[in-house]
Amino acid sequence: QAQAGWLQHDFGHLSVFSKSRWNHWVHKFVIGHLKGAPASWWNHLHFQHHAKPNCFRKDPDVNMHPLFFALGKTLSVELGVQKKKFMPYNHQHKYFFIIGPPALVPLYFQWYIFYFVVQRKQWVDLAWMLTFYIRFFLTYSPLLGVKGVLGLLLLVRFIESNWFVWVTQMNHIPMHIDYDKNVDWFSTQLQATCNVHQSFFNDWFSGHLNFQIEHHLFPTMPRHNYWK
Repeated sequence: QAQAGWLQHDFGHLSVFSKSRWNHWVHKFVIGHLKGAPASWWNHLHFQHHAKPNCFRKDPDVNMHPLFFALGKTLSVELGVQKKKFMPYNHQHKYFFIIGPPALVPLYFQWYIFYFVVQRKQWVDLAWMLTFYIRFFLTYSPLLGVKGVLGLLLLVRFIESNWFVWVTQMNHIPMHIDYDKNVDWFSTQLQATCNVHQSFFNDWFSGHLNFQIEHHLFPTMPRHNYWK
């Protein structure tokens, strides 16, 4: 599931086939049939992220501020001045491990993706998603039963969520987070991204998103060329 996530990311960025249409078609199959999520939902959120990374109220990936975490030096100071305290932020480095990595995919994404496709009437995406769940249940229910299948799905989503959050946050959250200052596009991308040491394991584990700077500057570049 994690590797299918990095694979759908490649197709979503049109970085596999030379024709955009082919990328869009295979993207729907990979994220829909192999992962049970809608391509339209991913596009809607991810394109906003690339346009304004780490810009509060414009990048959906930093929407957890200030309800769960105090993100960035500027926004954190602002919360302190306003005396707003939604959570015990002085302990966020401890409760991050409970609220963030384990919960995002199984508790939030799992219901929100269905809400998204129904609200926006993305029936083709919904059909692709249903093929994933039908295939998953037909494959494992004879072996595990209904409760076993639900438990397996929850376990897979739990492990995948930890994997996904660590990869996506380690190359953005340490960087500058603020309101949109309308600086040039190139500077916006560099201020919000950092790379992680290259190794065979890190390349595989992160889907080459350890080269986050290169990915944001050249989002349609095939991932195996980032190191160049």
